[in-house]
Amino acid sequence: MAKIRKGDRVIVLTGKDKGREGDVVRAMPKDGKVVVQGVNMIARHTKATQADPQGGIKRREAAIAVSNVAIKDPKTGKPTRVGFEVRDGKKVRVAKGSGEVING
Repeated sequence: MAKIRKGDRVIVLTGKDKGREGDVVRAMPKDGKVVVQGVNMIARHTKATQADPQGGIKRREAAIAVSNVAIKDPKTGKPTRVGFEVRDGKKVRVAKGSGEVING
């Protein structure tokens, strides 16, 4: 079970987008990276093709290291670490700060 998954609301802890928050669009656990909506935007210069006759500069989100983001605590709204507990026979993710269950 991953500590940060697709759809989680996260807050960026370091880098140029420090303090910004967004939803995880894609999680790449093997690479240790996540893509967060509206965070770590890059500009990609693309040549015109038949599929995209306009070409030009396209902006999109780049991956960010999972260690640079933290889940937003559902109770307090602050960044928190994630732990695991067994509740009602199920393994669930728990916010370390408030003890609240995350998505589940």
